[in-house]
Amino acid sequence: MARLFDAYIMVDWSAASKPATGPNSIWIGILAKDARLKLQFKAVNVDTRLKARAFLEDMVARLTRRGDRVLLGFDFSLGYPAGTAAALGLDTTTQAPWAAMHAHLASKLKDKADNSNARFAIAAGMNYAISKGPYPFWGAPARDVVSTLASTKPDFAGRPLPEFRIVESYLREKKIGQPKSVWQLAYTGSVGSQSLTGIPHVHALRAAWPNARIWPFETGVEPMTAETLDGIDVVIAEIYPSQIASSAPKGEILDEVQVREIARHYSELDEKGRLGEAFSTGKSLDEGKNEQIQAEEGWILGI
Repeated sequence: MARLFDAYIMVDWSAASKPATGPNSIWIGILAKDARLKLQFKAVNVDTRLKARAFLEDMVARLTRRGDRVLLGFDFSLGYPAGTAAALGLDTTTQAPWAAMHAHLASKLKDKADNSNARFAIAAGMNYAISKGPYPFWGAPARDVVSTLASTKPDFAGRPLPEFRIVESYLREKKIGQPKSVWQLAYTGSVGSQSLTGIPHVHALRAAWPNARIWPFETGVEPMTAETLDGIDVVIAEIYPSQIASSAPKGEILDEVQVREIARHYSELDEKGRLGEAFSTGKSLDEGKNEQIQAEEGWILGI
């Protein structure tokens, strides 16, 4: 069985507020064919988000020009809990809630060349639009605490937006992992700032690639096949590197190891003809939840 993809690029994102390399910075793992058509891996450590986007745009362009189909994974949430776009008052009459949210964040959050941005102020503004108070975003450092953004978690009980997306609740219930909420912007294990800073760049990359699609928003929640990929050069997906147990040998950085191992994982599934199944979110979810996943929340590839 032929592979669905020819190259696998995995991105370990960072919300660092200044240029940084090494641990907890941006690592991009590329598993692609060499001149002898053998899959080879290399990792690139990039110090700012703007440089990372430029690198990805160039790398993917080179791969697709030679006829490769690329799987591009990002390790942050590509969506928010169902109802977020409506709670913000975004116009969803001509676009899906996920697309409205991507466009909204892209219009608000602008990274500067020094990697700085106003993400905490933007989160505080969204909290004001949603609740007029410090909900649902939380986790501000002391210097960024304001009346609409606190350092501590608000009470989610009985509130219109849940603490977790469906996929995060699924992971927790199945004891596959303990993912943090997309609303949490700081402190150990948080991913909220990665999503706030990452989605605008995904939005820009998607706009730059007419033949790209973001899964599952633009492709559906059923298993992927060669037929459904016809005419598509790039599939952008959310990944969860922690689903693959990995540790860093002496002299290696864990972030680099994780992008290598998750790229190899998807490649091995593809070689065995099983990667298409990994794109399905409908294994044990009802139709209503799958509709929310495709319209706004997103899902993690392979869960």
